[in-house]
Amino acid sequence: MNIGDVSAASGLPAKTIRYYEEIGLIDAGRGANGYRDFSESDGHKLAFLGRARSLGFSIEDCRTLLSLYEDRERASADVKAVATEHIRRITSKIEELESLRQTLSELISRCKGNDRPDCPIIDDLSGARSACHE
Repeated sequence: MNIGDVSAASGLPAKTIRYYEEIGLIDAGRGANGYRDFSESDGHKLAFLGRARSLGFSIEDCRTLLSLYEDRERASADVKAVATEHIRRITSKIEELESLRQTLSELISRCKGNDRPDCPIIDDLSGARSACHE
């Protein structure tokens, strides 16, 4: 398959496929004409990578998962460990975002939103404290 065909089959843009090849996730063969020649297996791997990326797995996680995908002797515990660590990172990011939302909500509630220049949001961003905060 050429890159257009494997792009259509996997749902990934050609640019992404080239990038995955560049970083060693996929190793497409070359035809006699020098063009990339993707196998059906490459198409499955690319679809796998697309799904893993859509679930937020990092490139390194994808590298590990792809290796496990290709290893028919793999222990499912190894796959579960990668997914469990990913969930831990997602949970941590959610907590961080919740904290940011709470901080910003508090600043918004302190801002009068009128024609005066004093603003607790600007004060907080600049590290200043003003009478608006009280």
